[in-house]
Amino acid sequence: MTTTYPLPEVPSLVVGEVIHTRRTPIFHSFRYRSYQWLVDVDRLPRLPFWLRPLASFRAEDHLAGGQSGKGIRGDLEAFLAEQEIDLMPDHRILMLANARALGHVFDPLTVFWALDEDGESLATVFEVHNTYGGRHSYLLEFGETDTAQTEKTFFVSPFNDVSGTYEIRLRLDSSSVSVTVGLDREGSRVLTATTRGVPQPATRTSVVRVSLTHFLMPHRVSALIRLQGIRLWLRRLPLFHPSATAREATK
Repeated sequence: MTTTYPLPEVPSLVVGEVIHTRRTPIFHSFRYRSYQWLVDVDRLPRLPFWLRPLASFRAEDHLAGGQSGKGIRGDLEAFLAEQEIDLMPDHRILMLANARALGHVFDPLTVFWALDEDGESLATVFEVHNTYGGRHSYLLEFGETDTAQTEKTFFVSPFNDVSGTYEIRLRLDSSSVSVTVGLDREGSRVLTATTRGVPQPATRTSVVRVSLTHFLMPHRVSALIRLQGIRLWLRRLPLFHPSATAREATK
């Protein structure tokens, strides 16, 4: 579906929350405050030197890790070219992601929107990161709705193998930015994860304020994921090893 988005101002801080609910084989849910950045990859924020430790963006943290030699945009262009989608120089790419803070970044998910000169969607790429240092990108295909489906092919959590289908719903406008991911397996919803927030211009004042109220967000994300993993392990949720799930996926 081709959509013209009433786009937020960029760069923006998308301040809101993350909600994660596991339905089977045990019920487990959590919610915490969060924020992400919404940026134009061709005009990445350049903060004053005294704020740069709180937010920076590197090609090595996404996609092919900068292998194209042309930054994040070059890597995305290369990925889309493999899918027979060609981007032109005047096509815009917006990225929803966590910034690197004090030398650390962890981005459970990143979304890229490729837009033409009229703001219409050309392609949407969903990038998933795991705590093992891996990442994988999915090209999303939308029909007549704002929801896309894609088969899961990448190991993310030690409490899930690589089977199942993702149902992904996105919203990008001036009042709200959200990503909802549902994992379905054998006709049942296994889990739902949502990140949502309200975009606000990334001024010096807002960067300082949000950095203070959401202190060291990438570090907190890493710690909270491990904390929730310990809680699930203590509740005896079965574990899957990435090498084992990879073998099963190739059978």
